[in-house]
Amino acid sequence: MDGPSKPDIKLVSTNRQARHRYEILDTIEAGLCLVGTEVKSLREGKCNLKEGYARIDNGEVWLIGVHIPEYVAGNRFNHEPTRTRKLLLSKRQIRRLAGQTQQQGLTLVPLRLYFKGKVAKIELGVGRGKKLYDKREAIAERETERRIRRERFARE
Repeated sequence: MDGPSKPDIKLVSTNRQARHRYEILDTIEAGLCLVGTEVKSLREGKCNLKEGYARIDNGEVWLIGVHIPEYVAGNRFNHEPTRTRKLLLSKRQIRRLAGQTQQQGLTLVPLRLYFKGKVAKIELGVGRGKKLYDKREAIAERETERRIRRERFARE
């Protein structure tokens, strides 16, 4: 007998800028409180995480600035595209995140949004903002790795 099958993951959106702007120290998966038209819009693959972040207020985690466009066939019951959405986490996870973000310079950044089975999930990263010289250093490392790979491939 096989064990329970893992739910399939359908990626909706990734925040490609996050790993460039922040040094990600830890990640956590959270559920989202969404309305029907938001789910339908996400199923069409429409979402922008670029300007989003999460904040902890009164023991609850809120996702702010994530743009989910209005559903085309949503009529008057459509949602506001950049509304604040509640994230679903256990009390223990919220306390741990609160402890981590109390440290200076740490923030909660959405890394990717996806469907796990039928449920919408978001991967949050606890990140420290990079300085300009850190970004330049990362770009230089990437370039040297690329050059080394290219030379290795040319030899073969």
